[in-house]
Amino acid sequence: MGDDRQVVFFDGFDMSTVPVRDGVRLRVRTGGEGPAVVLLHGHPRTHTTWHLVAPLLAAAGMSVVCPDLRGYGQSSTPEPDAEHHVYSDRAMAGDIASLMQQLGHERFSVVGHDRGSYVAYRTALDHPRLVEKLAVLDCVPIVEALERADACFAELWWHWFFFATEQAERVITADPMAWYQPDARRMGQENYNDMVAAISSPATVQAMLEDYRAGLHVDRSHDEADRDASRRIACPTLVAWSRDDDMEDLYGDPGAIWQSWCEQSPRTAVIESGHHMAEENPHQLASVLGSFLLV
Repeated sequence: MGDDRQVVFFDGFDMSTVPVRDGVRLRVRTGGEGPAVVLLHGHPRTHTTWHLVAPLLAAAGMSVVCPDLRGYGQSSTPEPDAEHHVYSDRAMAGDIASLMQQLGHERFSVVGHDRGSYVAYRTALDHPRLVEKLAVLDCVPIVEALERADACFAELWWHWFFFATEQAERVITADPMAWYQPDARRMGQENYNDMVAAISSPATVQAMLEDYRAGLHVDRSHDEADRDASRRIACPTLVAWSRDDDMEDLYGDPGAIWQSWCEQSPRTAVIESGHHMAEENPHQLASVLGSFLLV
């Protein structure tokens, strides 16, 4: 990433904690002026994964909002329920809709990476009047992934199913650093420190696992119901994936899978990076996002 590591961490951004709904409070960082976009991180990252991308989008003329999702980072970790609704994408999407309204953004775009992508497209499906544009990074809809789950998927994404077991918390919290293996050199020190603080909290680890458990059950059901009802994403959509991740190995052209989920044919892009594209190739990602969001 070269000189990017010398950039002031979230230069010009403010951080706050915002109560959203159901007693949940989200830690959020905001900066810039212009059309609003909310950036949603994946597992096990926090909002600080966007520390190089967010200032670039703000400099391009956007009002940028970076929250920790419910159960992640330093946001609330409400008690799980047996049916996993508390950590469902629908619940998290409601958080994001409430957050953006409270910040004064009546309409906004949503960008999500990894697990954050599921919250992003659920926000677009559940709150179509609020969402102007959607970008999903490194994902296909959960029901599409599960219906394609074969031996290759099981080998590469076995953690989805391990996280559903009762043993997952005990194994991960016994040595979270060994499990997640964060790398300060690759992540940047402040981003690394923030993730380490999050994974060191047993309550946060449990909440992050509940996100996956919801994915296998209630989130899948919500996707199935939308598909059965022919409910589709109304806003312009960008589908992007990492060249050196496993999306093409699993799905060929991920953009083709999204076609039936969108009223308009989605735009596609490939980012020259591994999975953590916001950290590994922030300039290309910010350029791709800016050219889509600001048109």
